[in-house]
Amino acid sequence: MGRRRRPLVADAQDGLDLLKARLQNVLEPEQAKFQVADQLHIPLKEGDNGDLAARDAGRIGGRLGGSMVKEMIRSAQQQLLQRQTDRGR
Repeated sequence: MGRRRRPLVADAQDGLDLLKARLQNVLEPEQAKFQVADQLHIPLKEGDNGDLAARDAGRIGGRLGGSMVKEMIRSAQQQLLQRQTDRGR
């Protein structure tokens, strides 16, 4: 059984789900993994995916998580730059 990692700040889960959906251009966060699986040509289906190789599951999660981390870093850099700009005024 896969483990479910939880965010360090429990209230952040909704924001992370919205970020995941936004980055994959889907309405529901749950749809994001199916979109990525389709892009990677991995046969992910609703319900039981017991026959899914761990490598394929990792590719899906890695693509999702990687894009989320990149976006969070980009956003943090933008906020830092904005703070520096505001201080210089």
